[in-house]
Amino acid sequence: MGKIKKKGASGQAKNFITRTQAVRKLQISLPDFRRLCIFKGIYPREPRNKKKASKTATPSTTFYYTRDIQYLLHEPLLAKFREQKALSKKIARSLGRGEVGDAARLEKTFAPKITLDHIIKERYPTFIDALRDLDDALSLLFLFANLPSTTTVPPKTIARCQRLCHEFQHYLITTNSLRKSFLSIKGIYYQATVQGQDIMWLVPYRFVQRVTGDVDFRIMGTFVEFYTTLLSFVNFRLYTSIGLVYPPKFDAKRDEGGAELGAFTLEGRKMDAQKAIEPEQPNGSVDKASTDIQAKVDTILEKVQLNKEQDVHITDAQEENNDAIDTFEATGPEADILPQPELSGDEAGSLFVPFTFFISREAPRPPLEFLLRAFGCKRIGWDSVLGEGAFTHDEADTRITHQIVDRPPLSESALPPLPSNPTEGTEATPRIRPGTRVPGRTYVQPQWIWDCVNEGKLLRPDLYAPGATLPPHLSPWVKPSTGGYDPRAPLEEQEEEGEAQRIAEEEGFESEGEESEEEVDMAKNLLADNDEDVSEEESVDGGMDVADSEDDSEEDDEDEIMVDKFAGADDEPEEASSGDEDEEETARTQHQRELEAEAAGLPFSSAVGAEASEKDSKKKKKGPLAKKHASKKKKEEEELERQRMMMSRKKRKLFDKMQYSNKKRDEEAEKLRRKRRKLEEELKK
Repeated sequence: MGKIKKKGASGQAKNFITRTQAVRKLQISLPDFRRLCIFKGIYPREPRNKKKASKTATPSTTFYYTRDIQYLLHEPLLAKFREQKALSKKIARSLGRGEVGDAARLEKTFAPKITLDHIIKERYPTFIDALRDLDDALSLLFLFANLPSTTTVPPKTIARCQRLCHEFQHYLITTNSLRKSFLSIKGIYYQATVQGQDIMWLVPYRFVQRVTGDVDFRIMGTFVEFYTTLLSFVNFRLYTSIGLVYPPKFDAKRDEGGAELGAFTLEGRKMDAQKAIEPEQPNGSVDKASTDIQAKVDTILEKVQLNKEQDVHITDAQEENNDAIDTFEATGPEADILPQPELSGDEAGSLFVPFTFFISREAPRPPLEFLLRAFGCKRIGWDSVLGEGAFTHDEADTRITHQIVDRPPLSESALPPLPSNPTEGTEATPRIRPGTRVPGRTYVQPQWIWDCVNEGKLLRPDLYAPGATLPPHLSPWVKPSTGGYDPRAPLEEQEEEGEAQRIAEEEGFESEGEESEEEVDMAKNLLADNDEDVSEEESVDGGMDVADSEDDSEEDDEDEIMVDKFAGADDEPEEASSGDEDEEETARTQHQRELEAEAAGLPFSSAVGAEASEKDSKKKKKGPLAKKHASKKKKEEEELERQRMMMSRKKRKLFDKMQYSNKKRDEEAEKLRRKRRKLEEELKK
């Protein structure tokens, strides 16, 4: 006789444990259990059969792996949680007795310090693992960096998130690791390539955030505590890998003045690159230091120009040894589009090098400054109201080559007056009238920066002039597929042969049908009058005109069919065959209605037949191109059906799914092409 198995000792009941049982086994409270699971990366699991996994009669909702809970028994943080719980009891006892001094002393002296260093090393044994898990960390830390301080979100947490995020941005600026960015409804997406790993995160727009009560900030605060430790480890490793001192020097006064990225000073082997990032003079005055910097920049630009001229004369043998990234071109028009390689750090770092930008007050300064610095721009100016750290605050500076404006151009009468001079005792900053244009300067909208970054080259600035209709801002991660709609490509290259003429014919027939509605109403009224006369005659004859009406309708149908046959004799055989099928279908439906009327004992009115035939003719009224397109589609469907019959059942299902998705994609692409065609026609008018 075999052993009798005890219930709950094997199978899913042994592999899974409920949350209540796990809390009792660890002997901690539920909030501490949640916090510990977040730190260790342990999440609830879903068993295949909840009845078998549950050891009780009541249904349980949350299960964990038993081995995960067994692993938590040896966690050093459990002792810290118990110490913290015991200390909280002592503090509560002291406050109950009115001993406030003792309670403050206990909290200051005996509060346990919780460190997560050992957990970071356990969860990420290699540095590449930490980089792969950095997407969620950056998104959450950038979110908390933009939140207002409340009771649930203390200002210390916000300040630490801001500092870690700025340090990570400085690394991307120094190494030119940023690759793409996209403006979406949720916020601004960024993608950087760090040591071969693509990292993407989301930064919310800087609007006034309303913190609601339906968000559990305790759970999010636990994630922030873990992610701040992770990002500090990552920043330390990244800075030391390129020879920079971590943490960088932080100027609190400049940070209070709104300098943000300008409040940090990097030290180490990359200090020369950081000197180019440091601002010149906040008031924009041209002194000896500024002239020295300008002279250095001019020499750098001359060297860059000489290098470009030398690159033109490079021989073919030298080009083979060049480190430039090759591009893959399609071999034919119907070939697959190969994914192109990303930009290199040198190419990204030289995109905006020779330019000096000025950011207007209405444009978002933080994301623009970050993008420009990450792609090589060393001289960025903005108005003094946007904060410190600018290359110049003078909008009339002659060194400015590009100005970012996010407002439409105004006429001279609508321009606001020149701002009043500042009070005595302060330095007067030269100002120009708002809305005016400085000759020799390129004015662009902010989208030009993002599109240039995503394309990896400088685009035409006249397409992004203030007040101009901007090109579509598309996601750089969505590549156009074969057969799909591409907003960037011309419409003539995407549409099928004769598609525009066919749609124009269909729209013309629809407009003709709309114009003839009054005539249809008049015909209906005349037919109704005739029906009244016919009903009077039927009442006199005893109501036996059903057969006569059938014969008349049949004769009319035969005459119409014969006329249609003779009229379509000169057409192509395909069109004639399709016309015959339509007429046969019309006669069949009319005959069916006559039979139904006879069975019901009602006279079949000629008006009903006329109205039905009129509706059918409206629906089936097509031009020659539409008929040709329909016949072509029909042939293709027949060919696909023949191929489908030769497949196995499994392949047939896959083929049907593929055909369904292709048909849906083609319909959506045709719909978008129609919309674009209408818009282009309206613009031409």
